[in-house]
Amino acid sequence: MLPSYISELSFQELKERRDKLYELLEACRLCPNECGVDRKVNDNGICRSGYLPIVSSYFPHFGEEPPLVGRFGSGTVFFSNCNLDCKFCQNYDISHYGIGKEISVDELASIMLYLQNRGCHNINFVTPTHFTPQIVDALIIARERGLEIPLVYNCGGYESVETLKLLDKIIDIYMPDIKYSSNENALKYSGVTNYWDVVQSALKEMHKQVGDLVINKSGIAKRGLLIRHLVLPNDIAGSKKVLNFIANEISKNSYVNIMDQYHPAYLARTFTELNRPITNSEYEEVLSYAKEIGLNRGFL
Repeated sequence: MLPSYISELSFQELKERRDKLYELLEACRLCPNECGVDRKVNDNGICRSGYLPIVSSYFPHFGEEPPLVGRFGSGTVFFSNCNLDCKFCQNYDISHYGIGKEISVDELASIMLYLQNRGCHNINFVTPTHFTPQIVDALIIARERGLEIPLVYNCGGYESVETLKLLDKIIDIYMPDIKYSSNENALKYSGVTNYWDVVQSALKEMHKQVGDLVINKSGIAKRGLLIRHLVLPNDIAGSKKVLNFIANEISKNSYVNIMDQYHPAYLARTFTELNRPITNSEYEEVLSYAKEIGLNRGFL
């Protein structure tokens, strides 16, 4: 099963998508923040990123979901900066402090090929939203040089449908994190005004493009939607409403990783309601509810 960027798109079509994505940088509207900054000349938008990609690290990752990891790991590329401002971010040194190195598009292509040569089952772009044009640009180079493994779009869910449409048949596996089912909480803890509205539209577009997660006989994901949801203390994430949306408006066959690893990080200790790990009962309540409404992939 070849990735769709090989089986369904020509080089010319990839170049046309790349060009349209780069156009979105001129008065940037790659993400729903729509800063309007010309990122070809400056980096003073919300994501604090300019024209070239910034990479913090890359390596075969063995801590991701089993269908991504397999035997040889998920080829993870961590991009610096972010289009969200999560007060409890567990990768805050990368996402908020921008730790990383600015690289060329050609270097990004070489990283992708290096990870493939290491045996990785996919290329896993972590926080890719603000660098989607550069990713597609690098993909064209890497495909010419023999890249042929699936691409994973590992994001925070705050995505523009306009941008996602330009990634159709380029991204094989979408892996969004649905953080909240409340616009008010998203504003308070992640600095965006309309997160819940945006994430619903984004998830529907992702699922429309790739469908439910397809896993081959070897247990490796090849295509589809893999959803993450981090349970937060005091139900700040609104987990049951998130799960209802997935079950009723996406698919009961959705692969959902309900995560329990929250701990106070970055600025979380400045919020009393975030300043503790979740309890076993909080987590078990969310798991039980997921099973009750018919979700059964990803967390059993």
